[in-house]
Amino acid sequence: MRQNHSSTIWKLFLLAILSIGLYQCKKSEDQSSPVMFGTPQPLEIPKGFPKTNVPADNPQTVEGVELGRHLFYDKRLSADLTQSCASCHAQHRAFSDVTLDPTSTGVDGIKGRRNSMALFNLAFQEKFFWDGRAQSLEEQSLHPIEDPLELNVKLETVIARLEADTAYPEMFAVAFGDNKISKKRIGKAIAQFERTMISANSEFDKVKRISGNIDAPFIEDASTPGSKNNGWLLFKGTTGDCFHCHSIEADGAFLGGSFGVNNQFRNNGLKMKYRGDLGRQGVTNEPSDFGKFKVPSVRNSERTAPFMHDGSVPSLDSVIRFYSFGGFSNGNTDPQMDFAGDAKGTRNLSEEQIDDLEEFLKTLTDWEFLEDPRFSDPFAE
Repeated sequence: MRQNHSSTIWKLFLLAILSIGLYQCKKSEDQSSPVMFGTPQPLEIPKGFPKTNVPADNPQTVEGVELGRHLFYDKRLSADLTQSCASCHAQHRAFSDVTLDPTSTGVDGIKGRRNSMALFNLAFQEKFFWDGRAQSLEEQSLHPIEDPLELNVKLETVIARLEADTAYPEMFAVAFGDNKISKKRIGKAIAQFERTMISANSEFDKVKRISGNIDAPFIEDASTPGSKNNGWLLFKGTTGDCFHCHSIEADGAFLGGSFGVNNQFRNNGLKMKYRGDLGRQGVTNEPSDFGKFKVPSVRNSERTAPFMHDGSVPSLDSVIRFYSFGGFSNGNTDPQMDFAGDAKGTRNLSEEQIDDLEEFLKTLTDWEFLEDPRFSDPFAE
């Protein structure tokens, strides 16, 4: 770690010492209650958003979040020291892949089988990855490290590297009470940082959510081919019919994706046959989960192409055209895909309607989130 971070580390250390007395839960006589260290940093929940999903044994702290930020950007979490979490999750791309390739490339130059998901508003979600195989952010954050298609390094090797560093032992100490570096603590720190990635300040938010008036009109841009307001009407109406999977009114808590227990995963008719990737079924072994993948948020979609679990849809325009076509009827296509299959025809949106929908979706781009220094690379400072 670079020496210019030493002063920051000492400041965090002193801050933690001062705050422990205020934020330390002493062990009970049976020694079963955890001891918590650090400066509390509770998440600020935007108006209209649901409750956060933060485990009791990993509360948000200033020190834990800063440690997680360093780990997220540290290339020592890869086998050959060339990649970090941020290599496939770049801030200016809403923490999706920096390339426009359908799937990401790991340290050994091998292509993964899925598109890197964008990372934001994770604190409100319940299951992670396209197939939902991780039940918590703590679990999710560790998977890519040892995945042979991604960072491909044993956590024991990562721990040894961090222990040999001059700054990390003290960063772990101020975050967790002592300088022990463990797999569990690495996962906790990265999860704390990822939970702070809240995107809620787009044009849509400012015009409709924050104002409290969902019918407030957008100011149109005469230089663009489409209409934001017409696109909004299409999005929430039966003509565009986007709202069934991407509600952004009260029942969707403005997240733009169906993250509820019953509707997290859907088969959108992307393919007639899913060869080699069964989606959610690969986790549950339930035939009813065949071809189902996590419904992503439409927030920041202007910045997160390509789309779908396999990155097979290259642009925002093309993803709108896919849904205009209606998808394939593959035996498990979601019933909300009203026009799936040739026998049912297609939605047949006009070119004007496609332009309108694209302009509306761009109102969900949170430029402040994409440039927020709190989520930036600490090694570039």
